[in-house]
Amino acid sequence: MIIDTHCHLDDERYQEDLDEVLQRAKEANVVKFIIPGAEPKTLPRAIELAQKYKEIYFAVGVHPYDAINYDRAYLEEFIIHPKCVAVGECGLDYYRLPKEEDAKQKEKELQKEVFIDQINLANKYNKPLIVHIREASLDAKNILKEYAKVKGVLHCYNANEGLLELAKRNFYFGIGGVLTFKNAKKLIQVYPKIPLKNLVIETDAPYLTPHPNRGKRNEPAYTRLVLEKMGKLSQIPCQELEELLYQNSLNLFFA
Repeated sequence: MIIDTHCHLDDERYQEDLDEVLQRAKEANVVKFIIPGAEPKTLPRAIELAQKYKEIYFAVGVHPYDAINYDRAYLEEFIIHPKCVAVGECGLDYYRLPKEEDAKQKEKELQKEVFIDQINLANKYNKPLIVHIREASLDAKNILKEYAKVKGVLHCYNANEGLLELAKRNFYFGIGGVLTFKNAKKLIQVYPKIPLKNLVIETDAPYLTPHPNRGKRNEPAYTRLVLEKMGKLSQIPCQELEELLYQNSLNLFFA
């Protein structure tokens, strides 16, 4: 069995055929789905889906790109919902910072402030973190080491080896379609260094569709393609790895 630990099923691209998407996922043995929080305006849709489908769960959080719209009180309204399993995706993303130096520093400080507050929210309610890191590995690692008292996952793990030390702090590493990309040489090199007990699988659907389906909308059924690549790199039969990833995902989000 597979848990897709990160899929944006609240995205408008699934509004017309979500039942078919879920059916294909079930045929691929995907039994649970976690919708991460990214921007506040999508949270009601995520909750609606979680209440309609027993296999769908959600997280509350604000992506660093949307840090300006962070409202802790709003997230706290829903964090106690029985199907809320995490806080995030929260974190740091320095990929699209303003070019002007003062604006750049203000954006970094805002992202850090919002990230730390969401970590504190997770600590308060004892929820795991879903962490987004892009071109900000050192700052994110230092913040997690200082503030995080809960476990979590580095969503779409970016292959920065310095982040591997977070495994000792009960952080997991989300592996998705990027692992199948031809230009994923760094991730392929680092992947074997991740402890097996700290691996989970994800799609980030509708984004990051794995090979050979790149260019199409991603969906949870494509976890099978990621699993096959992980099995080859881990030199573990897919069935054995699937069971391991399932248990890891349970330990992270449902323990």
